[in-house]
Amino acid sequence: MAQGFNVEGVVEPFGIFSSAAWQPEGRVLHISGHVSQDAAGRTVGKGDMAVQTRQVMENIRDVLASVDGTMDDIAKITVFVTDVGAIDQIHAVRSEFFKKPYPASTLVQVAQLIDPDWLIEIEATAVIPISN
Repeated sequence: MAQGFNVEGVVEPFGIFSSAAWQPEGRVLHISGHVSQDAAGRTVGKGDMAVQTRQVMENIRDVLASVDGTMDDIAKITVFVTDVGAIDQIHAVRSEFFKKPYPASTLVQVAQLIDPDWLIEIEATAVIPISN
């Protein structure tokens, strides 16, 4: 499990993330940016940031499960959104998938993603423990 932490003397994060996270021993998995598409490639939750965020997080969870990983193995995520004004919705959904200590995180507002119906894209770095 990645070990997120906050530092005294540095502003404490306001949401579902830590200031930094140690990368434990294990296999490092770089997860490409995922958007709100189901397995058939259909966009889920057009116009709804919360629904799209949940679909993205479920996609990432499924990638991790395919290599015997969990959301607890994520050390860092990068979130690209078309509207940072929806950050409360994003963090509400993230709280369903992450527990403390949270992974490190960066959020960037972009003008548009590849498909204009997509509101959010998330990429992640996870460390999957080496099995015995």
